[in-house]
Amino acid sequence: MRILLLVLLFLSFAYSLGLVLANNTEVGVNLLFSQAPTMNLGLLLILCLTLGIVIGMILALLIFRVLQNKWEISRLQKINANLQEQVTQANIVIDRQANAPSVQEAVYGATATNVQDDIASDIEDSAILTKQKRDY
Repeated sequence: MRILLLVLLFLSFAYSLGLVLANNTEVGVNLLFSQAPTMNLGLLLILCLTLGIVIGMILALLIFRVLQNKWEISRLQKINANLQEQVTQANIVIDRQANAPSVQEAVYGATATNVQDDIASDIEDSAILTKQKRDY
């Protein structure tokens, strides 16, 4: 990997040197609001090429970061929707279980409070009968 990087660096340096030597005319650069001093055309080409590559890489990284964030947001929204659906289904199951008849209702055919009231009245009746037997 390092050898490949060194070869690419050497080739870019050789290309830049050849560009400067082949285009050795002096040109003035007008920057709309100011005037840059005259410079070698090859050097100007290399500077513009380098500046374009750097700005392009920075913009590509920023755009990639934005797209990566959008993908992450989309993935998290899908997970959130899935979890909301699970919560809704769990609430439905809990409501069904809360409204389902109890064992006493299924066996006695009455509500749980009626069964409890009947049991309490039976206990009171047996206590009264026991007390009356003791009195005789």
